[in-house]
Amino acid sequence: MSVLELNVKDGIAVITLNRPEAKNAINQAVAETMDRTLDEVESRDDVRVVVLTGAGGSFCAGMDLKAFVAGEKVVTDDKGFAGFVQARLTKPVIAAIEGYALAGGCELALSCDLIVAANNAKFGLPEVKRGLTAGAGGLLRLPRQLPYRVAMELALTGDMADAQRMYDLGLINRLVSAGAAMDGALEMARAIAANAPMSLKATKAVIARQQDWSLDEMFDRQAELIGPVMRSEDAIEGSRAFAEKRAPVWKNR
Repeated sequence: MSVLELNVKDGIAVITLNRPEAKNAINQAVAETMDRTLDEVESRDDVRVVVLTGAGGSFCAGMDLKAFVAGEKVVTDDKGFAGFVQARLTKPVIAAIEGYALAGGCELALSCDLIVAANNAKFGLPEVKRGLTAGAGGLLRLPRQLPYRVAMELALTGDMADAQRMYDLGLINRLVSAGAAMDGALEMARAIAANAPMSLKATKAVIARQQDWSLDEMFDRQAELIGPVMRSEDAIEGSRAFAEKRAPVWKNR
């Protein structure tokens, strides 16, 4: 049985962490397989959006501490922890979360562009309780995605936060009933996958990068990314399809 599964259908790639007996904790095998899998989905023209989830009713409990003690490498040179948190994916990624998203599992979720979570989900960075630090992006991304003092509280106490609180604070896009996270994520993924591939790529890039742009440069930097989209065949096709009251046929060019 593979520690990670990939299924592609209708423009959506579903990546499933498949170590339910360990609450999908990350070991070396998962990290290395994830690294290769992301290369594959990034290169495939039939993939427009990615969904990341976990098997067995839990998203991910973080780094496998047994693997860590045994000296396993749970980071990859190109993509960091789990072969994921430092990846430069141009395609949108949705986290579908049931159960625990803790430590490195929470950092995986923070690395995604969108989050759909079941109301039984738990989030947290408990590294300080283990003599560790949340070095896989949690301390960097959490203050950008939550209010400063909330991020500080979660990081310093190591306590868990429930899905309702995280939804109320804007960390979660959609809150669904227990067992429905994948259905909710696929519904969102289908809405995204119906859109023009070039437009999706440029839109994600602008939103992800704009926070580091100055007021003087932001429109010029945006123009660099969206210019090819506005001049593309798909721009004409989208406008023509709207006028003709039909679904567009995207060519990704």
